[in-house]
Amino acid sequence: MATAETTVETRKVTVRKSEERGLADLGWLKSRHTFSFADYHDPRFMGFRTLRVINQDLVEPGEGFGTHGHRDMEIFSYVLKGELQHRDSMGNGRVLTPGQIQLMSAGQGVLHSEFNPSRENELQFLQIWIKPKRHGLVPGYTEWHPDPAKEGDAKVLVISSDGRDGSALIHQDADIYRLRLRAGQAVSHELRTGRGAWLQVIKGETAIDGVRLQEGDGASVEGAGTLEIAAASEFEALLFDLA
Repeated sequence: MATAETTVETRKVTVRKSEERGLADLGWLKSRHTFSFADYHDPRFMGFRTLRVINQDLVEPGEGFGTHGHRDMEIFSYVLKGELQHRDSMGNGRVLTPGQIQLMSAGQGVLHSEFNPSRENELQFLQIWIKPKRHGLVPGYTEWHPDPAKEGDAKVLVISSDGRDGSALIHQDADIYRLRLRAGQAVSHELRTGRGAWLQVIKGETAIDGVRLQEGDGASVEGAGTLEIAAASEFEALLFDLA
């Protein structure tokens, strides 16, 4: 398994190619693992900073993950296609649609299930785990829904440690942005000293500091400065800014 690396001045960009991710195929579920997860293990890819899991899950109609437990992890799902039905032991029951996010702070322990309620259409979503700042938190649940007034914005804050700008609240020093660019459009992001960034491409092609990425690819960036992200086609991604 090869990993592409490049250095821009003092900043390092490391690429995780889509086709090199781990694969789990259970028939009803096909899942690509960016980092080691369940039966897939690669000591080179155990996470990035506090980011521990990025799974791209494709769930067949009427199927899903039965009730199971989590603790001491910040877990969020970003729906890409279809519908995601969430239920948990805190009493939350929701059906989320593309572009929406549900974030669960497992804390001291919580049970939940995730299903595709459709009998006809596939569900595709990203399931992402981030380590919390401390263990033993009181479990919590929140959602982020797109603001129609910002749908044309290239860069929107969706999750943060302080809930600013209408973002969902996470118990970690992490800012997570949804990027949506048109072909030829670019956006910048200022990465402060001591922080790192992870870009996970959902759709299209882009370049970050001149390094090309395609659908499903991820890339880590270490080193302060202004990141330049330019779209070669209609493009969507999540950008993680992590302590």
